[in-house]
Amino acid sequence: MRAMRGVGVAAVGVVVAVVLSGCGGGGDGGEKAAGSSPSSTPSSVVPTEEPTEVPEPVYPPGPEGEIDELADEKGWAVGSGSASEFVQDICESLPVSAVDGASRPQWLVESGQMDGDGGEALLVGVPKLCPKWTKAVKEAASGSYERWFGDGTYVVSSKTLPRDSMGEDDGDLTIPPGTYRASGRMEDCYWERTSKGGDILDNQLATSARSITVTVAPSDGQFTSERCAVWKPVK
Repeated sequence: MRAMRGVGVAAVGVVVAVVLSGCGGGGDGGEKAAGSSPSSTPSSVVPTEEPTEVPEPVYPPGPEGEIDELADEKGWAVGSGSASEFVQDICESLPVSAVDGASRPQWLVESGQMDGDGGEALLVGVPKLCPKWTKAVKEAASGSYERWFGDGTYVVSSKTLPRDSMGEDDGDLTIPPGTYRASGRMEDCYWERTSKGGDILDNQLATSARSITVTVAPSDGQFTSERCAVWKPVK
């Protein structure tokens, strides 16, 4: 009976060893399988840039917006600001533009305001923002306007040349033949007419005067004015 019990105990031990060995082997195999499986890496997604839409320009209601909208349609370039700002600036400048001895349309032309797209913007914008000066702008655009003359020496010629187009090396300013009057308070006003050869034909020094009229003949060479008021054509 004792021998039988010993054999049974040994058999049980063998079975337990086999079971434990089987569990250990299964564990190693599971670890190897898990270790050998490829790791899944998420693929990187490149974001797509959607095209940026340029917003449509919004124009304020009123004449300013109308001027700016037309300027964009026509492609006018009038400096760094908008077309309506350019027109408004001219509207504010025109009332005092004759202080240097030029009529309003003459100032517009000789200061370059009518050059390029500026003339187009003024022809459209001035009637909307300052209609009082519409006539001056139209005369400037046509080239037919009254010219005034301040102090200086002028060559007598019927050919009109803008004063800002000629420097000291380019020629002299011109004055057309005709009758001119200087009006206002004048002290020590001196004027002089000379021949083409430089001889003095007529001159005068007015120590105090309110109005002086001079006729410049077609045969004159030059006309000079010093310390006088602005000379305007007598109509």
